Amino acid sequence: MVDLTLNEKRLLVTLAPMGEGSATAVAAALGTTEEAAVQYAHLCADRGLAVVTRTSAKTYTLTPEGAEYREHGLPERQVLDSFEGSISMKDLQAHPLSRIGIGWLRKKGWIAITKGVAEKTGKAAPGADEVALADPKEGMPGIAELLKRNLVEEHEEVAYRIAITPEGRDLVAGGLDLAEETGTLTREQILSGSWRTANLRRYSLSTPPKRIWPGKSHPYQRIIDEVKGILLDMGFVEMQGEIVLSAFWDFDALFQPQDHPAREMQDTFYLDMKEPLPAGFERVRDMHEHGGTTSSTGWGGVWSTEVPQQCVLRTHTTPFSIRYLIDHPEPPVKAFALGRVYRREAIDPTHTPEFEQLEGIVMDEDVSFRHLLGYLKEFYGRMGFENVRFRPGYFPYTEPSVEPEVWVDGLGWVELGGAGIFREEVTAPWGIETPVLAWGLGISRVAMLKLGLKDLRQLYRSDIDWIRECPVIRKEE
Repeated sequence: MVDLTLNEKRLLVTLAPMGEGSATAVAAALGTTEEAAVQYAHLCADRGLAVVTRTSAKTYTLTPEGAEYREHGLPERQVLDSFEGSISMKDLQAHPLSRIGIGWLRKKGWIAITKGVAEKTGKAAPGADEVALADPKEGMPGIAELLKRNLVEEHEEVAYRIAITPEGRDLVAGGLDLAEETGTLTREQILSGSWRTANLRRYSLSTPPKRIWPGKSHPYQRIIDEVKGILLDMGFVEMQGEIVLSAFWDFDALFQPQDHPAREMQDTFYLDMKEPLPAGFERVRDMHEHGGTTSSTGWGGVWSTEVPQQCVLRTHTTPFSIRYLIDHPEPPVKAFALGRVYRREAIDPTHTPEFEQLEGIVMDEDVSFRHLLGYLKEFYGRMGFENVRFRPGYFPYTEPSVEPEVWVDGLGWVELGGAGIFREEVTAPWGIETPVLAWGLGISRVAMLKLGLKDLRQLYRSDIDWIRECPVIRKEE
């Protein structure tokens, strides 16, 4: 006799006169849920007593944006219909949908742009995406494009059919005991000893239970927390700062010349707001123009007082360091900041316009370049990178400067940031005469290596499957 649970027996007895049926119908006959009926059926299927067939169908519904475009046309179609023959790009860009539409017009080959003039190509027949938008159904060629553009939402409807096998019929015909089973013992049954005569439900240790997904921190957040924990253990304190800074703090106070390429629009997010220059800005101005009272000759030229008042989204966390040193001018100082920074980067697997940067400073009497290398090697070692090397680098605000690299199997040497000793042009305007070791490291790249990722964007996507599968504890090789 095959050992079956009561629920499996009830399923077979229910199926015997039906032969087969939908999971909904079987569940109704059993007086249970559809999910439970499918579970019982799978258990019977493992014994060859039933067959479970799964079918799925995809349906699509329009998003609010998709519904609007179905009524009025896709942005590129609306922009195309707004002019005859040709139009200047200036006038075309005045269309309210131009920011979306022009790119798609060019991608679809509906217009050609020459010397600032857009001209229709005559190849504007309704595309597969427009056909699918009118009545989206599974298998239509344009569905994939509409999904990418977030104009439709995909829904999968799953259905199950359950059938009894000849072996199952024979078992039912031979008679099945449908006596009630005890699945959970009560306190009274244990104390009285009645559990010994109870009809206990059998359990199979070889059958995996339904997987449960516990709540846990995002893998990237765990690495950020790990980095902070390491530095706090090394005796550092954490610095904080604003996302919006004036160009004075983001660039000028760090001795970046006002004509430095990093300050141009293609590298920096400038905001339509200004912030007054702080007290003592004249010392920074003098440092740029002629080196102030130091041995430096500065950058020369005339330092503009307008440029540094412009506000930007912080391009690095280094401004926190100089402002922290101003507030804590007496050694020793050991501090770090870990925050998001913003740059106008083209998005690809290794670049994003926003990412996390780790900033660290050490100010003390007699610290040297050797100490800087020691701090970096110790930090990377605690992060699990045993092989660390340094190569000379250049940064406007440190001298000497290095770029630390770590060895990663399969990738070779990977550069992970920049470091050096603050130049006197950075510290002297604020009366700081003690050496300051400083570094700025890309934590997102460290996270990529630790998590084995090939695409930086994975750190910021809402990929619930990846979060679930990513282990909480990483096994170090």
